[in-house]
Parts: sequence; structure tokens; C-alpha cells
Amino acid sequence: MPDADAITIGLVTDLHFGPEARFAGKLRKLTGLAGELARDFVRQMNDEVRPDLVVNLGDDIEDESREADLARYGECQAILRGASAPLVNVAGNHDSIHLNRDDLNRAWQRTGPLYYSFDHGGWHVVVLHTLETKRVDIRVPEPQIAWLRADLAATQLPVIVCMHHSASEQELDGSRWFAGRPHIALVKERAELRAIFGRSGRVRAVFNGHLHWNHLDVIGGIPYVTVQSLIENLDDDAPGRPAAAHAVVTLTPRRMVVRVRGNDPARYQFEW
Repeated sequence: MPDADAITIGLVTDLHFGPEARFAGKLRKLTGLAGELARDFVRQMNDEVRPDLVVNLGDDIEDESREADLARYGECQAILRGASAPLVNVAGNHDSIHLNRDDLNRAWQRTGPLYYSFDHGGWHVVVLHTLETKRVDIRVPEPQIAWLRADLAATQLPVIVCMHHSASEQELDGSRWFAGRPHIALVKERAELRAIFGRSGRVRAVFNGHLHWNHLDVIGGIPYVTVQSLIENLDDDAPGRPAAAHAVVTLTPRRMVVRVRGNDPARYQFEW
């Protein structure tokens, strides 16, 4: 396998532009700060980090209606496109309730399925589209799995995978959102996905959002990184304190370093 270049990626997830969101009677998503926090993320990318890619792991909106969601999704994308680096988008479950593939593709300035791949800086980037049926499960349909097998077989580069939901086996005890509800946190086909990643011999890391916390699992020698939501309320209720979270990932032929910045920081290092 050829040596990869060193690249830096800025990751942001679960921005939730939209109406106020409460859970169990408490203010959990500081949606009113989404625009301000997204603009600050872009400022940090342009002025401090200067990444090779900016990756948006999904849930740009807190769904409300088709008209409102179109406007807010467009607003979020316009802010993120202020970053100097190319923008890579992943579809989240809230993004797909009132909006369809064509809506998202127009905002993404591309065509085709919402799963895709490309090469950048000596790395192969795979974007998966996980489909959530509300309160039921999260699936990756077989045609996409077949595409994934073929895509990984066709590349000689090291691979990173970006998806909205998690393919790991993380315990959800203590989660505000998903304790006792793994069926709407973790992909149903996660064991099959991990087997495909492992057999390829090329997948170096898998990144996701959705769970509204920071987490790292290493399974079969592959790190699975969950990134905290930009607008998660770190306090128990109103008025609240936003996580203001994003991750800066440095990838080299030898190692990966993940630094989650903001009010809920974390740091992970993994040697290939």
C-alpha cells in the first residue's frame, strides 16, 4: 500500500439549526446558538486550523417542516461553505425527515446517492448514508453494503469512513439521549460493517456524530470516534452552556491524533 500524506480534517456535527429542542422536559439542544457557533467554527478553521478538508457529520437541522427545513439547511450549508477547505457532507436523520435526496444534493452541490467516496491527499474518504426509521432502527441497506465492499476493494489507499450514526459497540449508560435505546443510536448492521472494514485491511478510522457526546472505541484494531454535538447543552437545563464542540483530526502514515475543541474537550491518539 502506498504511503499516505499527512492531512488535517476539521469535523463538526449535529448543528441543529431550528426550533428549541427539549428532552424529558429539559433544555438539551441550544439551537438558538447554532448560527453563531457554526460561524465561529468556520472562523477557527480559516484562521487557526487551516484543514485540508472540513467534514460535516450531519443533522444540520432540528426538523420542523419542509419549508422551514429547506431554509435552515440552506443557511447552515452557506455558513459551512465559508470555510476555505472543501466541504464534505454526511446526511443525518433530522436532515432526512422533510428533505429528500435531491434537496440534500442541491445543497451539497453534487448528484447521485447520499453515500459516495473520493480520494484526497493520499487518503480514500468513504461517506456512508445511515437510514433511521424514527423510534424503530437504523439501517444500511444491502445495495449500499455491496457498494462499500466494491469501493474498498478498488482502492489501494488508506481509508477513513464518515457516517452519522455509530457502527461501534459503545455502552450507552449515562447517555441523556440513548440510554436503553441502542436501536436508535447504533446501526443494526454494525457487525457486518466492521467485518467489511476489517477485511479490507485499509480502514484506518471511522467517524460519526449523532450521540451528542465524545467517545472512542477501538474494535479489531480500528478506532471508532464519536464527536460531540456543536450545540449540546452541557448543563442540566436552561439557560445552558453549549458544548461548542468540533474535532481537529491529524492523520499521518504513522498515527492519528484527534483533538475535540470547545467546552467539552477530549484528545485521542492512535498508532497505526
